[in-house]
Amino acid sequence: MAPISTIPAGFTSRRAATEYIESELNKRIMFLDGAMGTQIQDLRLSEEDFRGERFKDHKKDLKGNNDLLVLTQPKCIYEIHRNYLLAGADFVETNTFSGTTIAQADYAAEAIVYELNKVAAEIARDACSDVLKETPDRPRFVCGAIGPTNRTCSISPSVDNPSFRNVTFDELVEAYTEQVRGLLDGGSDVLLVETIFDTLNAKAALFAIDTLFDEGIYERVPLFVSGTIVDQSGRTLSGQTGEAFITSVAHTEPLAIGLNCALGADQMRPFIQSMSNFTSSKVICYPNAGLPNTFGEYDESPETMAANVSGFAREGLVNILGGCCGTTPAHIKAIYEACKDFEPRVPGPDVRSKKLVLSGLEPLIYDDSSNFLNIGERCNVAGSRKFARHIINDQYEEALAIAREQVENGGQVIDINMDEGMLDGVAAMTKFLNLISTEPDVAKVPIMVDSSNFAVVEAGLKCVQGKCIVNSISLKEGEEDFLKKARLIKRYGAAMVVMAFDEEGQAVDRHEKFRICERSYRLLVDKVGFNPNDIIFDPNILTICTGMEEHNNYGVEFIEATHDIKTKLPGAKISGGVSNLSFSFRGKENVRQAMHSVFLYHAIKAGMDMGIVNPGFLTIYDEIPKDLLDICENALWNRDPESTDKLLEYAQTHGKDAVQKGEEEAWRSGSVTERLKHALVKGITKYVVEDTEEARLDKERYPRPLHVIEGPLMSGMSVVGDLFGAGKMFLPQVIKSARVMKKAVAHLIPFMDAERLANIELMGATEDDNIYNGTMVIATVKGDVHDIGKNIVGVVLGCNNYRVVDLGVMTPCEKIIEAAIREKADVIGLSGLITPSLDEMIHVAKELERAGMKIPLLIGGATTSKTHTAVKIAPRYQAPAIHVLDASRTVVVVSNLLDKELRDDFIAEVNEEYEEVRDDHYDSLKDRKYLSLPESRKKGLHIEWSLPENLPPKPNTVGHKVYEDIDLNQLLPYIDWNPFFQVWQLRGKYPNRGYPKLFNDATVGQEAHRLFDEAQVMLRDLINKRKIRASAIVSILPANSRGDDIVVYADESRTEEAGVYYGLRQQAEKDKESSDAYLCLSDFIAPSATGIPDYIGSIAASAGFGVDELAAKYEADNDDYSAIMVKALADRLAEALTEKLHQDMRREMWGFAPNESLDTQDLLSIKYQGIRPAPGYPSQPDHAEKTTMWKLGNITEATGIELTDSLMMHPGASVCALVFAHPKSSYFAVGKVTNEQIVDYAARKGTTVDAAETWLRPILSYDV
Repeated sequence: MAPISTIPAGFTSRRAATEYIESELNKRIMFLDGAMGTQIQDLRLSEEDFRGERFKDHKKDLKGNNDLLVLTQPKCIYEIHRNYLLAGADFVETNTFSGTTIAQADYAAEAIVYELNKVAAEIARDACSDVLKETPDRPRFVCGAIGPTNRTCSISPSVDNPSFRNVTFDELVEAYTEQVRGLLDGGSDVLLVETIFDTLNAKAALFAIDTLFDEGIYERVPLFVSGTIVDQSGRTLSGQTGEAFITSVAHTEPLAIGLNCALGADQMRPFIQSMSNFTSSKVICYPNAGLPNTFGEYDESPETMAANVSGFAREGLVNILGGCCGTTPAHIKAIYEACKDFEPRVPGPDVRSKKLVLSGLEPLIYDDSSNFLNIGERCNVAGSRKFARHIINDQYEEALAIAREQVENGGQVIDINMDEGMLDGVAAMTKFLNLISTEPDVAKVPIMVDSSNFAVVEAGLKCVQGKCIVNSISLKEGEEDFLKKARLIKRYGAAMVVMAFDEEGQAVDRHEKFRICERSYRLLVDKVGFNPNDIIFDPNILTICTGMEEHNNYGVEFIEATHDIKTKLPGAKISGGVSNLSFSFRGKENVRQAMHSVFLYHAIKAGMDMGIVNPGFLTIYDEIPKDLLDICENALWNRDPESTDKLLEYAQTHGKDAVQKGEEEAWRSGSVTERLKHALVKGITKYVVEDTEEARLDKERYPRPLHVIEGPLMSGMSVVGDLFGAGKMFLPQVIKSARVMKKAVAHLIPFMDAERLANIELMGATEDDNIYNGTMVIATVKGDVHDIGKNIVGVVLGCNNYRVVDLGVMTPCEKIIEAAIREKADVIGLSGLITPSLDEMIHVAKELERAGMKIPLLIGGATTSKTHTAVKIAPRYQAPAIHVLDASRTVVVVSNLLDKELRDDFIAEVNEEYEEVRDDHYDSLKDRKYLSLPESRKKGLHIEWSLPENLPPKPNTVGHKVYEDIDLNQLLPYIDWNPFFQVWQLRGKYPNRGYPKLFNDATVGQEAHRLFDEAQVMLRDLINKRKIRASAIVSILPANSRGDDIVVYADESRTEEAGVYYGLRQQAEKDKESSDAYLCLSDFIAPSATGIPDYIGSIAASAGFGVDELAAKYEADNDDYSAIMVKALADRLAEALTEKLHQDMRREMWGFAPNESLDTQDLLSIKYQGIRPAPGYPSQPDHAEKTTMWKLGNITEATGIELTDSLMMHPGASVCALVFAHPKSSYFAVGKVTNEQIVDYAARKGTTVDAAETWLRPILSYDV
């Protein structure tokens, strides 16, 4: 039987309609309707109107049951649909927001749910068909609206019973199934699961939808999913972040995902941007008409809302726009008109294509560059007697405390197992997971649902709103059973652990482990369509040193199988239960800890990604006693047949008490510096306060409390960082070290505060006076809860008389910006420990730039680096973005940034260094990718020329102006002396890099000063005796862009082309985080198609007339020094002349900046509007473009400046440049280009490809 399929008007098949929607979303922004409820309220319907004739005797009041109106007032609903469609909507939602048996139970209307949905879809379909006849320019579509119901599956309605739920997952699935059947039978073209405040409810709806489609009864239609962020926390009502929400539902592959309701467009923007950055689906957004007023009404006008929403479209954040509460057809019309011409959002790459992405209340992103993933093991009734006792005795709060401890100790995923013979596993799993959902500190991390009973696994999956891991399935029961379970797991949206079992039993050796894993992989990927990155193999960590010889090689087999899987099964991850390895040494914890650390050290190198471990039960590889380390290494690698006996002997002679006593005797006898270092590395808090106090009292070594932090404490943390980076410490151990540091610093803070207050008193100031050196706003970024490094930075800066405003952890971007403005921050500091923090830091930098901030940004934390900051963050923000290696260096960086004398040179030094880092990074990329030329053009800078602020400035004078025999004295204030010293290879070091600070440099300062004095003598002689001359020409001509070229017209009639400047466009693929345009100079000139007149300027200037003769005279006298000097000075004068002429153009001839008043340093720092790039340089690397400039200005005849055969200028001390006036024009480098662009460029110029390649050889991305 063929699947049921309704065909929308204007199409011959359901598939054709779906393909049209998918295609159209790539071409333009599409539009959704506005609020149904707002329109119904305006009708002022009575109880009788809601009842109609059919329900006049219904036993319950029906007023407020808006869904019922499709049966009792169908014409009203039809007209509402029609009005929205005529306003510009492509999609209308069915009037079925409460169309489930669960929601309709409030009105005793459960029996008519199917009919409500079917009729609602039919009414919407009729409206679409009729409007298509009236306006046949485009088809319209019906969105089957699926609301959240009035119950939550993740939240208890009872304060006293947090594990209670008033609805189950299965009940929701049943209710949604009936609703979806009605919507599809009525002709819905799209299914829209919307206003999701509890992701578990949404997962039930999505489960129902996928089941219906998978049964083959209905032909699939596109799926839209829209969540609701309830307030400025950026979370759903059930606590998930936007990114975690996307992760939880992404398995359904929605065509569009986004947000609606709760917030107005202005408040929703940061959250829709975060989601846009995180998903590869299209983005849908339909906010409220602002926030409700005192009376619960919405006051935002159509014009205001359209202006707010248009920002989303302008910035490329959305694909579908509409309205929610308070919006009307007038709002939709205004949004449509404001946004219809914007390009739609281009989705980025799917993060799931290369990474394992999980979620609890927050996302967890893991790939091969991530650190080892610790899965907390103690919430397992089979592995923890304490946990089992609590569960069996119904002490769930106590059991929950164990889960909390696991997270606090570094567990990034929590394994939950309820497999115990005397336990109802389904009930226990359900109750415990329901409790976890009420505990944010635990629920923030993903859950691993662990059971050998698949019914218990399913019970767990029905309680978890995030994307969890199933542990586990295998081929033990055959392929049919394996595939059935895998398909169900996929439908629930979970990742899965696959055990190396098959019908013949457990794999023991390397080859069997790989054979079974490869077979499982192929079944999952090829038959189920499972994402390879969501497949986690457990190749069976089996116990070694059991006394049975055949067990001794189990560690080797696991490690080698791990290597095979990671190299031959792309995307697959490796996990395992680490404690299995040492099971034969139960009770011998010192030996077990060492065995686990040795095993993990080698298994992680082989590719093991994660493991079920007790996060607080690991020792540091380098701290294992040498004799025990050797035994463990030999045992793991099966190098010594006596390893078992040696481990037993070690355990007996190094019992628990002996270890503690020995350790205490060994490390407590060291110096206080050694003791503090040991405590930090080992994570021992017992003695840290007394040791810190001992160090503080040692005034000879540590005169100030701050010196204890900067000395032994920071030294110890550096060791921790080195061990962590080398894979010899694991995250739980680092966290324990951080606790030690925190305790030590806490002890010192009162003493440092007292010191600060004493200093204030000495200065005769009060705490209210502005006696601080500056203010820093510092925060751990959103998604990260680690604060020890940030806190130390705050302490160190505070001790150096800086005011520190600490925003804490998990800080949203908008809160950082608000605080920086409110507190008048001089510096912003961002901290983060985990890898996702890096992406958030990029986002913050982009938002700071968007907000127009100019405050320096400092980046720090365990995962940050100079390379990442230089390549990924700094290019997103025009103000300085600087990586700070550790807390002790923060003061130096901040003081340099706030010192007016040092600031510019310091920033220049950093910029220069970061430019080198970027160059090295990109040069190291073996396979640099390039966009096709059409794609580059599509992603070019597309200025909205019709906006008043974007209209090109009209010049006061159009044409040419020639300058002859220029007074060189006028040029002296414009000279940039820095390149002069570079000619002589005199370069100072920071802080004495540039002129005039160069004179203070210990190495070259004296010589630079002597050279400068001699240059002044020659310069004065050249000017006073008129030994050299200068001339120039400035032009401003009518122009418009045509594609990548700039057409210059003969006059203002713009009917005759006088010449064409041909452009080259950037093609090298930018970072995925970058939204920067792929630039070409033509982007800064209004296209001819706009009908808007624009202009292009040019300058050709020389101060070199007479220089060659002078230089020849000096050379004839064997005075090479003077020959070089005169040329260098002429070059400086030519550049100064160009600078002055450009300023005169801005002030007078073009006149768009008549009041510009910039000093020389501001001019050299390009703090003016516009640019003047030169042909042959990065923005247009083709020297041949000079010929067009010379022809248009008749430059040789007008000035005497000639072009040689190689297109160099003569005299040599000459400069030429094109001048662009638009405020959005900017300097850029075209970079490498492909053969495709060279062929196109040559064709446009009317030259050969060979000729083009000759001039452009340095920028070719290919060999010729």
